[in-house]
Amino acid sequence: MYPASFEYHRPNDLSAALRLIETLGEDAKCLAGGHSLIPAMKLRLVQPAHLIDLGKVEALRGISLEGDELVIGAMTTHWQVESSRIVQQELPSLAGAASVIADPQVRNRGTIGGSLAYADPAADYPANMLALDWTMVCTSLAGTRHIPADEWFISLLTTSLRPNEILTQIRIPLPKGRTAARYVKVPHPASRLAMVGVAVLVTVGENRSCTLIRIGITGPCETAQRGFAAEAALKGTALTHMEIDAAARALSDSLDIQGDLILDEEAKRHLCALTVARAVREAAALACA
Repeated sequence: MYPASFEYHRPNDLSAALRLIETLGEDAKCLAGGHSLIPAMKLRLVQPAHLIDLGKVEALRGISLEGDELVIGAMTTHWQVESSRIVQQELPSLAGAASVIADPQVRNRGTIGGSLAYADPAADYPANMLALDWTMVCTSLAGTRHIPADEWFISLLTTSLRPNEILTQIRIPLPKGRTAARYVKVPHPASRLAMVGVAVLVTVGENRSCTLIRIGITGPCETAQRGFAAEAALKGTALTHMEIDAAARALSDSLDIQGDLILDEEAKRHLCALTVARAVREAAALACA
């Protein structure tokens, strides 16, 4: 199918892009990599009257360290995240997550900001966002807002990003102490989206007991979810296999999971519990190493 007609804009810098989106309002959509928006436009699920291509806005690209944070520009591609030496050294779990997104063609064009703004419930970044406590920096002509990960998702394909804002940066706190993160994904056999994707951040103390744990889940629900109940159950424990398995099963049972053509609800819950348990065990092993 062909998209509905629209007017195309290609601003040269961020200020020009912000003026356009302020003027055009809800009739406009920003184009990043295009791998989510363009198919949706072809199916006429979205029909913007104006398309603002951010491809020439260089201020939105790049990866750097600022103090104790990793800062990623929203137009940075998945491949750039995957291959960045900074990311590989400071947050190897994020480089690993980027490396399993779709296929090389998508990773070379798709962007981290585009993925987060579109908020596909089976995308790979959302679980990592929740587990690693990202902050999204959103900019408008009125100023800048910092939105924590737990406040980003509103509902299916809906985020806290306002119509007159552009997601400009992602800021990720660097792990401290005996901390490790892991992302484990079970991909859909055709789309490579996550049937279940689980990101875990674990900090252990001197006695190897868990002092901090954050769990993010993508895939089985209409938005990415924090595993609050499992986090509460595992904090302060020795993270034994029995404790991890019990917390993972309880977490899976608490989620609003719907079956699909690949797996029914029961099978998907079982897969979710197994994936949570595996991700927690692998993150704990890295933290204790």
